[in-house]
Amino acid sequence: MNKNTKAKPFIKWVGGKGQLIDQLEAMLPTDFDQWENITYIEPFVGGGAMLFHLLQTHKNIKSAVINDINADLTNCYTIVKEQPNTLIESLQQIQTEYYSLKTEDARKDFFLQMRNKFNTKSLDAIHNTTLFFFLNRTCFNGLYRVNKSGQFNVPFGRYKSPTICDPETIFTDSQLLQNVEIMTGDYQQTLCQATKNTFFYFDPPYRPLSSTSDFNDYAKEAFNDLAQKQLKDFCDEVSAAGHKFLLSNSDCNDRFFDELYSQYRIERVWAARSINSNPEKRGKLTEILVRNYEIAKH
Repeated sequence: MNKNTKAKPFIKWVGGKGQLIDQLEAMLPTDFDQWENITYIEPFVGGGAMLFHLLQTHKNIKSAVINDINADLTNCYTIVKEQPNTLIESLQQIQTEYYSLKTEDARKDFFLQMRNKFNTKSLDAIHNTTLFFFLNRTCFNGLYRVNKSGQFNVPFGRYKSPTICDPETIFTDSQLLQNVEIMTGDYQQTLCQATKNTFFYFDPPYRPLSSTSDFNDYAKEAFNDLAQKQLKDFCDEVSAAGHKFLLSNSDCNDRFFDELYSQYRIERVWAARSINSNPEKRGKLTEILVRNYEIAKH
């Protein structure tokens, strides 16, 4: 393993925070580096860009807890953490098989076969994770979307030579995940993991900007406006317990979040959006960041 390899998300994830890292870093509590024995909690981990950034940048984070309702995703984190060698071997095998297919039709047929296999929900953890990686790298736009039955239904992506196996990233991420507890299910279960110095970062399924921009079907359970209000109630619980939190979400024109989080500090940052069925709504848009603490302006 190359010691200079930086840990980064091992999968592509819509709404991933890689592009916002500098702005999120600037929004951390001013005295964050003076905190001792921090517990970092991310209740909607997704691709984990913020997780990997913070664990590498702030050595006073001694433990972390991640959670997601998507069991296939949290299974990936567990396998990367506990069985990186076995996973790499399995990924190299499917990558070799995929690359050996010379026509787009043959690759598409193979993709659909693997998608059907993944949707049987009968695979062991290694094979399930292997197909999760494979589908993530070969499907359209790296989307993760399921139908009401929980079946992955993203179409074929037509990439020439997608990187299905990236051993260095997997090994680097595996090392960083050793002190991370991985949970699956309701985000509210994470509060019981909080310690004296705990920082929460919430990156929930974003509220759609329009009826055509909703690519947030990561689970068959919808994250609608009621769910957004329940999350705000949970943020109130986190705050009342004395913990600091930062939350990101879409900046909707109806001031939904301005009113919902009116008791907290709200700022807007610029972010690129590439997923929308309307090309005019792709590009630079603002997102909101909500926090329950002050930061010193530099």
